[in-house]
Amino acid sequence: MKKKAVVAMLIMCMAVSAAACGKSSDTEKTTTETTDTKDSEDSKEDSTDTDTKETDSSEGNRLVSVKDVSKYVTIGEYKGLELNRTSQSVTDDDVQAEINYDLEDNGTEVKDGTVENGDTVTINFTGTIDGKEFDGGSAEDYELVVGDGEMIDGFEDGIVGMKSGETKELDLTFPDDYYEESVAGKAVVFKVTLQKFTRPAELTDEWVAANTDYKTVDEYREAVKKQLEDTAAQTADYGLYSNAWNEVQAASEVKDYPKEDVDAAKKSYQELNEEYVKEAGMEMSDFLESQGMTEEDYESECQQYAESKVEQNLIVQGIMDAEGLSINDEETQKLKDDLIEEYGFASIDEMIETYGEQEVNESLALLRVERFIVENATVTEVAGDSEDAVDEGDDLEEYDESKDIDTGDDTEDNVDIEDAATEDATDEVAEE
Repeated sequence: MKKKAVVAMLIMCMAVSAAACGKSSDTEKTTTETTDTKDSEDSKEDSTDTDTKETDSSEGNRLVSVKDVSKYVTIGEYKGLELNRTSQSVTDDDVQAEINYDLEDNGTEVKDGTVENGDTVTINFTGTIDGKEFDGGSAEDYELVVGDGEMIDGFEDGIVGMKSGETKELDLTFPDDYYEESVAGKAVVFKVTLQKFTRPAELTDEWVAANTDYKTVDEYREAVKKQLEDTAAQTADYGLYSNAWNEVQAASEVKDYPKEDVDAAKKSYQELNEEYVKEAGMEMSDFLESQGMTEEDYESECQQYAESKVEQNLIVQGIMDAEGLSINDEETQKLKDDLIEEYGFASIDEMIETYGEQEVNESLALLRVERFIVENATVTEVAGDSEDAVDEGDDLEEYDESKDIDTGDDTEDNVDIEDAATEDATDEVAEE
């Protein structure tokens, strides 16, 4: 569920208003006709009309219904901020890990032989404690790389040496400090059936030439490093923009919420949730019950989301008004073009048709303001580690966190499975 919402918001951030483009074309047409048919005095008057139309076009793209944003929000300082851009260096281990993923993806199934560390296995397993199965202790078609340490101690070691089709019982014990207290420190028996396993390809010049755009291992390794460095730089930029916005938002204070805007945001959010729940084959009432939520709880969540969204729009619009920014200005157009190219979308119309003009405008405006804040800040480069990394697109889903409503899809099923075996794997599946 969250994955859908995140992808949607990423896409929303890559478009501009089709209506604005249309109005701009109409304005040019009107100006041309006027020049051909009227004298200079009339042309001057029509020029004034044209300017008015352009202003009206900009007004039509406003994020909020009110004109004087200052009546509703006090915007914190957004110029002259001191910000850190945290970037990660790419190590040889990082490069090798990325290469290993490629080798695993291009592995071949082993028909005869036994499992070794590094092999990717597909297994069914059932866990029992005191002879009884427990919630989340079983899985089918579960895939893992043996030796990666995803499972509790002894699980992966027990698979080493198994043959395809073999079934084996593993007598293990959950760690005393296991995150799930109900099974922590308890003896458990996992009955494991190995369905199949694949072995990673061997890294050679021949493999590189056959499976990549490069001819030698050295060329391939260098290309992987460059790709990781580019990704690290992009991640650092996203983190910088996100932190810039968060600092301004935290320093701002909403005095009142325009009711029209809150009602519209709330309605849109509710409709989106209802659509997702319907796609999951559920009724909203059943879903709320499954989540332990009452109608009042859900109503409160929707209201909170709407107010958060309107708060963002008020601040963004206030900064744009004060600085003369527009979602139709040159910088924003360039940003839009870059994003369209980066994410491979066919047209603006396609994005707006899918996600709605208002959502597209809101997301693009936020990106524009974030970049303005950074351009007017003092930025210090600092080295970071993996814990400092910001997921790509964090700043693009500012309010999608509240859309993380689980509808019982495959992701939730995977989490239950992971709970039985390993805390680390749970985190991994949850991120996916």
